[in-house]
Formats: sequence, C-alpha cells, structure tokens
Amino acid sequence: MSVNLERPPEIEARPASDGGLDVAPVFGVNETLGSLPLGSRLVLRSRKDWRTATIVAITVDKIKLSVASPSGHTYRMYRPFETPISFDGSIPLLGEGGWRFGFARYDKRW
Repeated sequence: MSVNLERPPEIEARPASDGGLDVAPVFGVNETLGSLPLGSRLVLRSRKDWRTATIVAITVDKIKLSVASPSGHTYRMYRPFETPISFDGSIPLLGEGGWRFGFARYDKRW
C-alpha cells in the first residue's frame, strides 16, 4: 500500500491576507467524493436526517467515512470515488435535499 503525500491537482495554494498560505479546494473541478482530501469534513444524508462525516481512509477502490450518530457513537460507511457531491458555499454535501432543516440533533451534554 502506498501513500500519496502530494497535494491533489484540484487544490491550489495562494497567499492569504495574513501572510500565510490559504489552501482551499477549487469547487466545480471534480465534484466527486474522491476529489476531497483525507480528513475532510462533510454533511451526509442518512435515512432520517443529515449527519456530519469525516473521510478517514482512502483505499484503491473506495473511501471510508466516519459518520457521527446523534446518540454519540460513530459508524463507518464506504462509498466509491465517483460518488457525486455538491456544495453549499464551502460545505461539501453527500446527498440531496435541504440539509439545514433536517440536521441531526446531537447529544447536548457534550
């Protein structure tokens, strides 16, 4: 298994206003799940609601997501590279519909 440590071509680095580098994806280039880097956060449509997810592993044939459950647990989900995503501003969305109204209510104790 080899690890690619180079920045994907759809990510561009440009000078930020504070003197550092601002690294952000160029939206509209490849709007698939495979275009997001490891560790990316996204909003995922489940059966009942929308939940937060993180890309935790990228293998040769699929991408592994860690999905947060409202009960406080997490579960794993696998999707192919070609899974289409959309964006609401800079927030990647995996699924269709109004995510802001159907977002899962997480345990308020945390």
